[in-house]
Order: sequence, then structure tokens, then C-alpha cells
Amino acid sequence: MTENTPTTGFNTRAIHAGQDFEPITGAVVPPVHLSTTYAPEKIGQLRQGYDYGRGTNPTRDSLQAQLAALESSKESARAFTFASGLAAETALIMGVAEPGDHIVMGNDVYGGTYRLINKILGRWQMTHSVVDMGDLAAVEKALAAKKTKILWLETPSNPMMKISDNSALAELAHAAGALLVVDNTFATPYLQLPLSLGADVVVHSTTKYIGGHSDVVGGAVVVEDPQLAEAVQFQQFAAGAVNGPLDAYLTTRGLKTLGVRMDRHVSNAAQIADWLTSQPGVERVLYPGLADHPNHELAARQMSGFGGMVSVQFTGGAAAARSVAEHTRLFQLAESLGGIESLMNYPAEMTHASVAGTELAVPDNLVRLSVGIEDVADLIDDLDRALKQV
Repeated sequence: MTENTPTTGFNTRAIHAGQDFEPITGAVVPPVHLSTTYAPEKIGQLRQGYDYGRGTNPTRDSLQAQLAALESSKESARAFTFASGLAAETALIMGVAEPGDHIVMGNDVYGGTYRLINKILGRWQMTHSVVDMGDLAAVEKALAAKKTKILWLETPSNPMMKISDNSALAELAHAAGALLVVDNTFATPYLQLPLSLGADVVVHSTTKYIGGHSDVVGGAVVVEDPQLAEAVQFQQFAAGAVNGPLDAYLTTRGLKTLGVRMDRHVSNAAQIADWLTSQPGVERVLYPGLADHPNHELAARQMSGFGGMVSVQFTGGAAAARSVAEHTRLFQLAESLGGIESLMNYPAEMTHASVAGTELAVPDNLVRLSVGIEDVADLIDDLDRALKQV
């Protein structure tokens, strides 16, 4: 089952799309193809299109088919996977933009994305501006101020958990002749389908929920337009930041259980967010599933669940946030997110240190929780112990 089949459910596609049994032995799990090169039938006549591992690999192809089937029901959908999320973003931007082009991004994007666009691509004369994606008038103004190639959106955003209107922003981007790119890492295709809401491109750090086990780094770009697909595919081949076959296999294996894992992530996160709202010393809980989240209704409309990420701000300032981050036991202090185990992060000095001192800076009284799939009572006990030490 390699085609996108909208009549089948998400979990069925996650398990079967791109995962046809191996025809010689009947192995249900497709083998990992480690070969870097392939023998042609004769000069100029490839076997099933395979030539050299940087360009094509059966294991990577299986993952790409699987991802495309989950992000879109259209036959034209194509996914391309890379060695990291930032490698995927680089390939996309270099595939569709050129020196002198302008990028408008949210004022709360992932620090690594901002660093890439500001410090790396900025040296190649690409320009950028940042804006509050919740202020549609400000976005429209930013798009009009300078000819823009890309409107870059994260929803939910990292780590402020803002929800932006995908459909409205798609209309603004297209009216300005720009592409809407949506980072769907936090929501995953299980909870949100940006392409169906008007986005042109979806990007992922597959390191996170898609891989799901904190054991493989990767990234992906998903598009429906054939011209965009051709541009990204050329970058994937020509620049070569591909993921290796073993990484592709591990990502595929993780992706097959994304639905059942996300159900547990969402359930645990909702209970923890609710519990945190009543705890002394907690200033604010940022979780779109809470009724008092400013974008709760929007999140309910464009997502099928509110995700497994919770951010918390403390009345005790940076000292309180650091204390909590350093005194949990089950919530391990570490970079990254989206694994089955719960992680605690202090973004101001960890994931978002690269935007310190800019308008994208993260409050220093905030910690970010990647809520895992452990027993939720144990996670709450762990947080309770840490809060009592503040």
C-alpha cells in the first residue's frame, strides 16, 4: 500500500503506507537497504530507478511514502526526509528561494530556525522580519512591506504554545505571492493537517514525536505541488543532507505507533496542565487545551487534540524555574521533546539560547515540559516534589 488512500484511517495508513512486504521472502517488515550503490540492468537502464544512495534508497523511500500518506490524502503529495529538521528546512528554503528574497516568520519560532535564517542564510543576502502571527493585520503589513517569498509559521509554537490561524495566514500569504510553510512538529499529522488548511509546505523535526523514542535524528518536508516537490527533491539529491537507511528505518518504526502514542501524550498533558493551574508559585500554564488559553477555540477548530507539550511560568522568576527544572526525577532535564519519556527543558538557556536578547527571547521564568507516556500519577508526584523544593 504505497498510495495515499483517504478511505483508510490514520493508524492504518501509518502502519501500511509504503510498507509493502518484501516480495522475495514475504518478510512483513521491509528490509533495511544499506547498500550505497545499485547495479543497473545496463548503462543508462536503472533497476526500479535506483542508482546511488544519496539520490534514492528503498528504506528512505518507504518512510517518505508513509509520511506523505499521513500529511495528505492527495495523490500528488510527496515527502522528503533529511538528516535533521534543520537540514530539511535548509533544503526547502534553498530550493524555493534565492539571495535577496524575504522571509516573514513568527516572533516565537524555534531558536534553531531563527538562527538558520538570520545567521546562515542572512550571509547569502536573504532577509527576514518577525511578527506576531496572531495579529493578522501586522502579518499583512509585514508581507506588504517587502516582497516576501515565505511566510513561516509554527503552531503550536515552541515554547510559548501560541496557536495561529493556519487558514487565514494561508490566504494572506497567497495574496502576497508567498508560500505558507508550517512547522507541524508539535502537533504531528495525527492532530493537525496544515496542507488541508491551505499551507503549501509542512516541515518536521522527525526527531521528535514522529520518531518518538529519542533515538534517531531526522527531518522532513511534505508538499502537494509537483513543482515544489521537484525543487525540494533536487536539493535533497544535489546538496545531499539525506538521512541514512538505518535512521529512516527507526523513524518508520516510530511513526507506525504515532497515533496510539499521541493519545497518551495528549491525555497526560491535559491532566498535568490542569493540575498545574492550581499549584502555588505557578504564574501561568501555557497549554491550548485549557479553556483560558487565548487561542483555545481556534486550537479546537484546527486540531483534533491539544498535544503533549506544556509550558509553565513561575512567580518566583528564573530561580524558581531553574529549581524545578533541576529537581525532577522522571522529567529528565534535556534538550529535545516528543519521546515516550518525559523531559524538562529551560528554554532561555537551552533550546532558545540563540535568540537571547532578541524579540524572540523566551521568558526566564518558563520551563517547557514534554509530557511522556508514563503513568500520569507518577509524573504529577514528580512535579509536586520539585515544586515543593522551590
